[in-house]
Amino acid sequence: MADPQAGTTELDDQYQRTVTIHGREYQEYAINHATHFMPVDEEEADRLEAQHQVLSLVFDDRLIFPPLDAPKNVLDLGYGAASWAVEVAESYPDCEVIGVDISPHLKPDDAPENFWPQLDDLNKPFTFQSNSFDLIHSRLVGGGINKTRWPSYIRDIKRVLQPNGWVQLVECYYMCQSDNGSITDASAMRQWSNNYIRALEGRKDPRVALQMQNMLAAAGFTDIEGRMIPLPLCGWSNSRHSSSLTVASHTDE
Repeated sequence: MADPQAGTTELDDQYQRTVTIHGREYQEYAINHATHFMPVDEEEADRLEAQHQVLSLVFDDRLIFPPLDAPKNVLDLGYGAASWAVEVAESYPDCEVIGVDISPHLKPDDAPENFWPQLDDLNKPFTFQSNSFDLIHSRLVGGGINKTRWPSYIRDIKRVLQPNGWVQLVECYYMCQSDNGSITDASAMRQWSNNYIRALEGRKDPRVALQMQNMLAAAGFTDIEGRMIPLPLCGWSNSRHSSSLTVASHTDE
């Protein structure tokens, strides 16, 4: 792969400006353009790190699912606080890891030399050259990707992947439910998830997790494997693994 900084320009001040809403700091550009609606402060960085730890438990500490023993060029789309990207860069020191996000505020001050954070809007076409990466990672960007962008987003991923390259997608369907039916429409958790979905509908796609396999197939991907993994939110389970997930997820609020 060519120089990871090739084609980049100096960061524009418009992406640095923040606005305070209810005591939290948000990126002004993202709010004004309805790109995403999450804070960009230290509290959010801590939440994203806690979220990464929860997902590490969910995935049994597997960073990379595809059969790649030694990735060389990795792209992390929507890197957030860069927990996944930094861990991959540290685990594979001979690999170049590029992270792209609309906000520069949460990137770590102390990161491996083989991690290259860049700023771009994932709702716009990728500027990377074709056949650039052997692995592309996209995790929990559903709150940022516009509903109409998803098909071309997947096609962009395919274009910049090398032949026989892999994409790893993780999204969450925020539907709170219970196996025994104890969570009803009157419960606070169900009302929260319904309101969250309604708030996003129209511009974003809160149900995109249910459609990813079809979109990958439509874009020409092969060897597609998908799994729906329930995330426990209370201490109902006798399983030690599920109980650990419950404790961890309570910190990711």
